[in-house]
Amino acid sequence: MAKNYITFRDLSIDEYAHVFSRAKKLKAERLRGQYLRPHLGGRSVGLVFAKPSTRTRISFNCAVSELGGVPLAMNVSETQFTRGEPLSHSARVFSRYLSALVIRTFNESELRGLAERATIPIINALTNEQHPCQVMSDVFTFVEILDGRPLENQLVAWVGDGHNMANSWLEAAAVFGFGLHLACPEGYEPDQTILRKAINDNPKVKLMRSPAEAVAGAGAVNADVYASMDQNEEYEKRLKDFKGYQVNSELMAKAAPGAIFMHCLPAHPGEEVTDEVLESPASVIFDQAENRLHAQKALLEYLIPPL
Repeated sequence: MAKNYITFRDLSIDEYAHVFSRAKKLKAERLRGQYLRPHLGGRSVGLVFAKPSTRTRISFNCAVSELGGVPLAMNVSETQFTRGEPLSHSARVFSRYLSALVIRTFNESELRGLAERATIPIINALTNEQHPCQVMSDVFTFVEILDGRPLENQLVAWVGDGHNMANSWLEAAAVFGFGLHLACPEGYEPDQTILRKAINDNPKVKLMRSPAEAVAGAGAVNADVYASMDQNEEYEKRLKDFKGYQVNSELMAKAAPGAIFMHCLPAHPGEEVTDEVLESPASVIFDQAENRLHAQKALLEYLIPPL
């Protein structure tokens, strides 16, 4: 039975330790110019996207190639998904061709439908509910910066919409045991089931309204755009609803000394975060983006058995 990566909780803390250790080694090798490994041995990995993507698409393409595989990237509109082919049929067809399927789509239920009949790993490249690959890379980035200091002793702040990224951060806090304070406006809270389960597993998880309260003493401060993909029609309303939820220098000053600023990108400078913060020494946004490649490379290596 293939192991899937649909939500952040699909890996244990020990499995993440393994993936992070491999990502660190793969990153060091790449910096020395050692790009290629024979792990996939020419096998193909499907990359199917129903939503726009820059970092996820490019990083997975590079990861598959550098592991010695063939990335087959396509938009959903180029597949029979759009013509109503049953997920159970697609899953079995993909399993005959591919060694794994990376998919960005709307609903997590679609991934679970594929996983029920697939015999290859199904990897979540973003759904409306979760974005585990991004948060995996973000946690890896934070671990890298901590340089041996215990992650469970840290506090992470989330400022803004309680959407898929916030949901995956909740699951990360439950797995790793670090503190997580989320400041979300009324009506923009995270998924209640995910939130309750995270709080039950980790009492250091708290939901609040005040960004200043959430950021106080945090070692990492997170933000994301006010209006995500497919929410453009809500843009003006969200600008009003998220007033006061901007990460700026004044807010960052309330965080712990040496705190980092994180953003999954793309960012809208001047809205959820100021350009001053984005370009400050505290900002690790491009380290996060780079680490998508290394962490996902390690994840693929872990989920796909060697030849």
